[in-house]
Amino acid sequence: EVHIVESGGGMVQPGGSLTLSCAASGFIFTDYGMSWARQAPGKEPEWVSRISYGSTPFYKNSVKGRFTISRDNAKTAVYLQMDNLQPDDTAVYYCYYDPTVGGRIWGQGTQVTVSS
Repeated sequence: EVHIVESGGGMVQPGGSLTLSCAASGFIFTDYGMSWARQAPGKEPEWVSRISYGSTPFYKNSVKGRFTISRDNAKTAVYLQMDNLQPDDTAVYYCYYDPTVGGRIWGQGTQVTVSS
C-alpha cells in the first residue's frame, strides 16, 4: 500500500525558513518524480515544485531562488527547503506523485503559516 506523509509545517515570521519532509513508501521510489503543491485558503491548489527521478528540480516562478527541492532515495523521502517565506506562501502543502497506473497519490498535507 502506498503511503505519502508530509511533516515539518508550522508558523514562521516573514523572512523565516521551514523545511518540509515527505516520507514515501509502497512503490519504487526511484522510478518516479515527486512533487509539491499547495492550497491557500479560498484558492485553487497550485503546483510549487517537482524533482525528477534523476533529481532535476523544477519550480514555480514565484518560489524560484527561495525554495529548494531535494530527494534522498535511500530514505525514500523528498524535502522542500523554504527560505525567505512570505505571507503569500501561507497554505497547506501537499506532496504527491503520479503512478504509472491509476490516479495521483497525495499525502494528507502540512500547514505552513507565515505571519508576523
